[in-house]
Amino acid sequence: MRLTRKRLCSFLIALYCLFSLYAAYHVFFGRRRRAPAASPRGLRKGAAPAPERRGREQSTLESEEWNPWEGDEKNKQQHRFKTSLQILNKSTKGKTDLSVQIWGKAAIGLYLWEHIFEGVLDPTDVTAQWREGNSIVGRTHFSFITGPAVVPGYFSVDVNNVVLILNGREETKVFYATQWLLYAQNLVQTQKLQHLAVVLLGNEHCNNEWISQFLKRNGGSVELLFLIYDSPWVNEVDVFQWPLGVATYRNFPVVEASWSMLHDERPYLCNFLGTIYENSSRQALMDILKQDGNDKLCWVSAREQWQPQETNESLKNYQDALLQSDLTLCPVGVNTECYRIYEACSYGSVPVVEDVMTPGGCGNTSVYHNAPLQLLKSMGAPFIFIKNWKELPAVLEKEKTIILQEKIQRRKMLLQWYQHFKTELKMKFTSIIESTFLMNNKG
Repeated sequence: MRLTRKRLCSFLIALYCLFSLYAAYHVFFGRRRRAPAASPRGLRKGAAPAPERRGREQSTLESEEWNPWEGDEKNKQQHRFKTSLQILNKSTKGKTDLSVQIWGKAAIGLYLWEHIFEGVLDPTDVTAQWREGNSIVGRTHFSFITGPAVVPGYFSVDVNNVVLILNGREETKVFYATQWLLYAQNLVQTQKLQHLAVVLLGNEHCNNEWISQFLKRNGGSVELLFLIYDSPWVNEVDVFQWPLGVATYRNFPVVEASWSMLHDERPYLCNFLGTIYENSSRQALMDILKQDGNDKLCWVSAREQWQPQETNESLKNYQDALLQSDLTLCPVGVNTECYRIYEACSYGSVPVVEDVMTPGGCGNTSVYHNAPLQLLKSMGAPFIFIKNWKELPAVLEKEKTIILQEKIQRRKMLLQWYQHFKTELKMKFTSIIESTFLMNNKG
């Protein structure tokens, strides 16, 4: 009997030990094995997963998350932008005072929305008939619509405030833009719209008289005009200068900085890929490069005829030239301001800008000393400005003496400036829209 009890106690003790080991296994290993996948709640509302974002060059170092701003410089830079964005995005518990819809009927609208506002569009397919996005900036909820299906009279207008983005560079574009302005003006006159602003890709000679009749000061309905190029109309009251930006119509992407973009040695001193017009300063530039043999040190690809169509191969070739050159040569075309300036900034390649006025009506006489490129200069663009391409050989000789560490610092400064430039434009644009539309509501 005593032996039976002893065996029973031993059996119970063994059973208890086995149960304890089983419980311990599930406590320390079971949870880890059953852990759920990371929640998507951390994604910004409306944002697509990184691989699906159109045009964004996702540059990562495998599993290492990298930030180009290092050390104290990084901390100062991040604090400055964080402060700016906190001021910009300050809201009263999610409430907004203003709702504004942007109708993007020109490719420059994508530069405003995707590059300056850092907004996303749904769907991501650039060929979609209708694309839209939303963003809250300051006290304003912005919505953006674009695509071939956005046609006057064929979509519902359920907003009070509109920013219309138009192309007025050529006569055929002016006709199309005029139809949109007549449509919007009719909406204002019938009180279906309260406020109207326009962002206009103006004529490269600054001949924009056709839109004058639509300005509110002339009896029209356009309260604010954001105008590209150095127009003498710019007065910082109801007409403001706006940047040309990158060539979104050729699908130039939003570029994100990478480690290699900042730190790698670039094999070319400079680059120029573009059209050479006969008897132009571009032809003089090519001659000067050949005279000193610098064309062998630069990525140069000239063509005689302008080619608007961009293939995947030609776009990659152009982006590689920007990424692998320390300097990007920016000769004037019909106007001094060109897409190449902003595209070079995207890749940390310093623009060498031909700083001369082109023929036409551009240049604000009240601040003529700052023209051309008044907007860029007023915001301290860290470019190399030259008046004549005869100055280029000296620029390139100096470039040959600059060590990599100095180039890295210069690239950081350029990328920092370009980000700050876009943030400032976003803040200024929002502030102007809010102060004008809200003040006029009270009035």
